Amino acid sequence: MFNDRVFIIAELSANHRQDLEIAKDTLYAMKESGADAVKLQTYTPDTITIDCNNDYFTIKEGLWAGKTLYELYKEAFTPWEWHYELKELAEKLGLVFFSTAFDRSAVDFLEELGVPLHKIASFEITDIPLIRYAASKKKPIIISTGIAEICDIWEAVKACKEAGNEQIILLKCTSAYPAPFEEMNLKTIPNMAETFGCVVGLSDHTPGITVPVAAVALGAKVVEKHFILDRKLGGPDAAFSLEPDEFARMVKAVREAEKALGRVSYELTPKARKSRVFARSLFVVKDMKKGEPFTEENVRSIRPGYGLAPKYLPQIIGKRARREIKKGTPLSWELIE
Repeated sequence: MFNDRVFIIAELSANHRQDLEIAKDTLYAMKESGADAVKLQTYTPDTITIDCNNDYFTIKEGLWAGKTLYELYKEAFTPWEWHYELKELAEKLGLVFFSTAFDRSAVDFLEELGVPLHKIASFEITDIPLIRYAASKKKPIIISTGIAEICDIWEAVKACKEAGNEQIILLKCTSAYPAPFEEMNLKTIPNMAETFGCVVGLSDHTPGITVPVAAVALGAKVVEKHFILDRKLGGPDAAFSLEPDEFARMVKAVREAEKALGRVSYELTPKARKSRVFARSLFVVKDMKKGEPFTEENVRSIRPGYGLAPKYLPQIIGKRARREIKKGTPLSWELIE
């Protein structure tokens, strides 16, 4: 799932606007746009926070400034009873269906649902008991690293391994909504793969499709991006979500990028080998008589590539023509005394 080709995840998140039909229509559009998987978020306002409006629970800045956490999550959560219908539809469409669990009860619910993998969100990367519990289910576990320092990532990876789970996928992520390009630091992706010995991908909150394509070029094996039918629907995540045509362009660009990556090779492809005919080579550029010396006036390095390689020019200057040579003849050793 995470090695053959880039695994592209469409994140539903809050982009259903609390309407099941919108959620279903979004899954159809995800499939049409080329997604491999749909990911939900499994929590309720009460499993993720408490209903409290003091200063600790009020968002101070950004897209959601002024709301309490409870108000935000009440607007954004996906009703758990929807999961059954959405999973059935996803599987009918050929999409991998899974979700982010935000507490143990969500892990248990998703296990009952039969998801093939689990996801841990950036803000839960410090919840080591939750990570250990999800990892104990022995399924691939994807962990976003948006708010993590390197020590947090080490602890999360260690927790998975202690639970007997080596199927760890780390996602480079910047937890800003939307995320500025200059804060993405995508060069971390190959370093993360080397440092932690895990499959590494990208969870992206930047506008557009540039960052996912660049991430794939740097070795990302997973791309996760928020998906919305129409940004005019609004909602907490609309600003950094892709519409269907944008997501389809991203998928196309990612697939082209992974094809272009290929493998380490200095061999010429058949097409490139044919093109060598247009390389430079040595040609006689003036009519020459038998015995006449070769000079820089009558032999030149020009296109096409039917003559001797240009590197032999210093050896040839001063030698003589074995026979009469017409202008436009590719130079060969047989023509040189």
